[in-house]
Amino acid sequence: MQKEASLPSMPFRLRSPLVAGLASAVALAALFAACAPSRPGVRFEISYPASLDAGPLDGRLLLVVTKHTDREPRLQVGASPASQPLFGVDVEGLRPDQPATIDGTTRGWPVESADQLPAGDYTVQVVLNVYTTFHRADGHTIKAHMDRWEGQHWNRSPGNLMSAPRQVHIDPAASAPIRISLTEKIPPIEAPKDTKYVKHVKFRSEILSKWWGTDIELGAIVVLPEGFDEHPGARYPIAYDQGHFPRTFSGFRETPPGPELPGRDRDYAEAGYRFYQDWTSGKLPRFILVLIQHPTPFYDDSYAVNSENNGPYGDALTQEFIPRIEKQFRAIGEPWARVVYGGSTGGWESLAWQVFYPDLFNGTWTFCPDPVDFRHFQLVNIYEDDNAFHPNSEWKRSAVRPWARQTDDQVMMSQRDASHYEAVLGSHGRSGDQMDIFMATFGPVGDDSYPKLLYDKWTGVIDKSVTSYWRDHYDLRYILERDWKTLGPKLVGKLHLYVGDTDTYYLEEAAFQLQAFLESTKDPYYAGTFDIGKREPHCYAGMPEYPGQRVEERVLPEMAKRILATAPKGADVRSWRY
Repeated sequence: MQKEASLPSMPFRLRSPLVAGLASAVALAALFAACAPSRPGVRFEISYPASLDAGPLDGRLLLVVTKHTDREPRLQVGASPASQPLFGVDVEGLRPDQPATIDGTTRGWPVESADQLPAGDYTVQVVLNVYTTFHRADGHTIKAHMDRWEGQHWNRSPGNLMSAPRQVHIDPAASAPIRISLTEKIPPIEAPKDTKYVKHVKFRSEILSKWWGTDIELGAIVVLPEGFDEHPGARYPIAYDQGHFPRTFSGFRETPPGPELPGRDRDYAEAGYRFYQDWTSGKLPRFILVLIQHPTPFYDDSYAVNSENNGPYGDALTQEFIPRIEKQFRAIGEPWARVVYGGSTGGWESLAWQVFYPDLFNGTWTFCPDPVDFRHFQLVNIYEDDNAFHPNSEWKRSAVRPWARQTDDQVMMSQRDASHYEAVLGSHGRSGDQMDIFMATFGPVGDDSYPKLLYDKWTGVIDKSVTSYWRDHYDLRYILERDWKTLGPKLVGKLHLYVGDTDTYYLEEAAFQLQAFLESTKDPYYAGTFDIGKREPHCYAGMPEYPGQRVEERVLPEMAKRILATAPKGADVRSWRY
């Protein structure tokens, strides 16, 4: 609802009839404009009742428009060509029954304006991704979404407000608003139950809570070896699995699949049962596996390092998390018996942990890592390119740089697509998605207290003032080359990388550049391995021996071999090998 128009107050004396006349004309024009009929165009007015939330609320209103009715509209959005139109706008201090507006001026993706929607009948749904105000220890105050243990998914985060799916008629030539009421909250997520082999741990991090100015939790999903309870004197090597936010461990299947499962579903079910058999029979070495839960207000995980925008997650994980888990579950608790692995985001994290904490871990098995050399930040050279959307050119400005592809090189998303999608999900780097967590992790804090973005999400123009910060702090190839004299002796034999040469997100080129440096090392030679999968997409982790084989089946024996070969004299290499 518009506020009533009022004439501007003029606390000064008008100095001439001409000035007075002009001022009166301007005031009358403003009054007539306010009273004039609304311009034609799509306009949604969105509100929530006091019975749902007392308010006021800050957050991001997200409207989804679709013609498909197989799922709720909020579940039909993503970084893919199949995504349905999404429009987003920030709200601050939104009170009950106070309408917020999404109209033709609100940016969207893949349709940039709601006025571009063809007239017709659609199903729409609105979600308010609710923000929390954080008063951080670094002196900055920001508003962002507090993860509710859903892994930063706005469309299923408990406590977010949403409307019921509703059929509406949209006509860009019409002027009447479409009014939508947010009538429910997304319910809490049921916590997974412990089993004999899988345990769930969640605790308040003192380090992170102090920095963020509110309670921040860390979690672990711990997979125990067969015989853990029956051998109370045994202490075990431990492998940390880095990756996106895991709800639980789903790699086991304790019974064989029935005949009702067809195709790939059956392959994965059979592989899960085989892994369970190998895990419990002793065919695989006795390890503790730990999946890490460390969501931040910017993403479903922190990238496991200290950063200006995410805070001291590296400190919290190495100083609080690891000691707590290893004490509680009887790990050997020494660096020689501690390894790390992971793919994609977890690939970068696993390599970063080994590089940033070289004395803490005895090896990383890193699969399809996110960019490890920012000369190929996917296909962007952040140091030489002027624009993330297209190569340098005197005249050519069309957005041609790919972001995601199929193995036949069919481009599914461009860098501009991915960036516009995230810009619609959230302003100031708050999309909760991939490019924004890169910028929150790798970049400095901006003058507005939010991450200083590497490039403008709408134009692609790169901010050269941040590239040296990225390089010096998080370009892993650069850091390894810069510091090899001191890092090299601590990393010999510890680096094992895997990447497909047709990675879906163009991550292979950065990995190849890292490989070129590591293979050139001397005094010492790195003595690690690279496994390059021919025509393999994201996330290549070595060739499976049978369909659906879990990566642990291949790497745990290698990890055990490394641990036994490097164990110091007198170390416990027997209690866990029953």
